[in-house]
Amino acid sequence: MREIIGWAMFDFANSSYTTVIITVAFSVVFPKLIVGDEKSGNLLWSYALSIALFLVAISGPILGAIMDFSASKKKFLFGSYIITVLATAALYFVVPGEPYAVVLGIILVAVSNYGFSVGENFASAFLPDLGPPEDLGKISGFAWGIGYFGGILSTGLVLALTTPHDMTNLDGVRLIGPITGAFFFLAGIPTFLLLKERGKAKELPPGRNYFSIGFDRLKKTIAEIKDFRDLIIFLFSFFFAYAGLAIVISFAFIYGDQVIKWDASAQALMFVLTNLSAAVGALLFGFIQDRIGDKKTYSITLIVWIIAVTLIWGANGLTQWINSTFGSQLESQTVFLFIGVLAGLCLGSTQSSARAMVGVFSPESKAGEFFGFWGLSGKLSAIFGLLSLGFLQYMLGLENAILLCSGLFLIALIVNMSVDEARGKKMAREHQGE
Repeated sequence: MREIIGWAMFDFANSSYTTVIITVAFSVVFPKLIVGDEKSGNLLWSYALSIALFLVAISGPILGAIMDFSASKKKFLFGSYIITVLATAALYFVVPGEPYAVVLGIILVAVSNYGFSVGENFASAFLPDLGPPEDLGKISGFAWGIGYFGGILSTGLVLALTTPHDMTNLDGVRLIGPITGAFFFLAGIPTFLLLKERGKAKELPPGRNYFSIGFDRLKKTIAEIKDFRDLIIFLFSFFFAYAGLAIVISFAFIYGDQVIKWDASAQALMFVLTNLSAAVGALLFGFIQDRIGDKKTYSITLIVWIIAVTLIWGANGLTQWINSTFGSQLESQTVFLFIGVLAGLCLGSTQSSARAMVGVFSPESKAGEFFGFWGLSGKLSAIFGLLSLGFLQYMLGLENAILLCSGLFLIALIVNMSVDEARGKKMAREHQGE
């Protein structure tokens, strides 16, 4: 149990980055203050994240193969952790109004997001070692749920010390990065104290290096890819699901600011409510997953997402209909809050159930490699989703462009119907120890 807690603490720590930098604070500051134009800023924001995700996509599988061969998961995870902490803290030097601010901001967001994203792959590769296949759903859900409390705590700290986020408080705005980096650093320490490095490093043959070994292992896996048919089908489904998730994570608070026109109190309440519902959803679906199966749980979360995103798109119209029908005087931001709670239930559970599904489809000896492929699918899909929305919102407006997410979740649901869960687990067992 101590090791599971240590592993979960990394989700607690890294949620500070994705919540503060990618979702709540810096994602809003960048287009509004640093770029100074919302449409262009949104597009540049999607470029910065996409650069990082592309680098993760091309490096993830080979780094995973090297990590498996050298039995050095903790070292790789520690390296990604340090990169993220330092690049995030360096956002202090991105000063609104300075001529270099936009370029420096893009570079630091790309570097920090690379460290964060590749670290997700490395951390996830520990999952198959933490329990039997029938327990991985609740272990993954527990960690993901704990992560949202890390997001709440870190964001509450940042908002308390840095608001208002406007040109009257530049000193406060500049502290967003350093405070987030410090939180990630301190909260991540228990992971490296409690998590064990399992496996035994293989001896490097004369005249070889880790990269050549990694490429050889990768080529062998690709040659055997037909044996892991269900994992590949699932990763194809996850491609579309994560494209939708990347849009929601990166643009939800931008949408609230630019389309719903919410006030500061609604923004704060949305943050708290969605994170609490996400924590509950991750924990709840973790237990459901171990009872009804990985595939069914993942599919249920996709159905909820289709409904939630469609309601987000129609939030203003839905508010008008409710007021005219029931004689109420609701504001769009209030309706948006209720929809956010619904979406929050699946914010963590979709990713947690997917992580567990990859875990049960992966032989332990190839966990790093297979989670590298998971990262490849997720990061390429995020690039696809973010760039698609970036261009669509530039042409059609953010309100209309957000409907793209519903279509992405629907495609993911249809593809997932072809996954044979029992066959996927059987293949993982047969390739164990290779």
